[in-house]
Amino acid sequence: MNCRACGTNLAPTAKFCHKCGAQVARAAAAGWRAGLPWGVAGVALGALLTVLLLRVGGSEERGAVPDGASEATAPRSPLPDISQMSPEERATRLYNRVMTLHTQGKADSAEFFLPMAIQAYAMLPALDVDARYHIGVLELTAGNAAAALAQADTIRRAVPTHLFAFMLRARALDLERQSAGARRAYGEFLKNETAERARQRPEYTEHAQNLDAFHEQATQVIRGASKRGA
Repeated sequence: MNCRACGTNLAPTAKFCHKCGAQVARAAAAGWRAGLPWGVAGVALGALLTVLLLRVGGSEERGAVPDGASEATAPRSPLPDISQMSPEERATRLYNRVMTLHTQGKADSAEFFLPMAIQAYAMLPALDVDARYHIGVLELTAGNAAAALAQADTIRRAVPTHLFAFMLRARALDLERQSAGARRAYGEFLKNETAERARQRPEYTEHAQNLDAFHEQATQVIRGASKRGA
């Protein structure tokens, strides 16, 4: 299965494209919210994240076992020192974990880490535009269009022409099947893209592939709307 927007090969169970974020299928409201202890204390959550991230880090950074070597004797890279990570780094690590699991088609595992990632961002003392974009993408992955729209609106109030606001808004309105509103968001993205990318914001560099893929989809959407209106 390929992404309809950018052509990236997707896992059969993927709900969103891991490269451009385009919706693959309408995401159902997830049931994980009911079981999550949102009132967990900060210290307890920090301890939980440390344990989980150590496990994740161990499995990711262990590396392949060389030919002829047993797992017990294979060399292993040292585990990351989670205690030295800032809250922002821990939140980003969880965000990347969720996106990676979706890329691999491991929906159950992604949904397990998803509320933890959202809560990790909620515990940050301050949220910059990039963090709000990450939250919006996580909410879209959870099928929560309203929460993603809230992040888009907050970004736009802070930076009226920021491209992330248009991206989140278009994705969320697509999820809600509000095609007219989504087209307006795609159009606003294209209208502001050249000037905004010329500003060379650090978050644009980090998400350059996402921006390029979104540009292609926005162009297709607007071109298609123009043809239908001709």
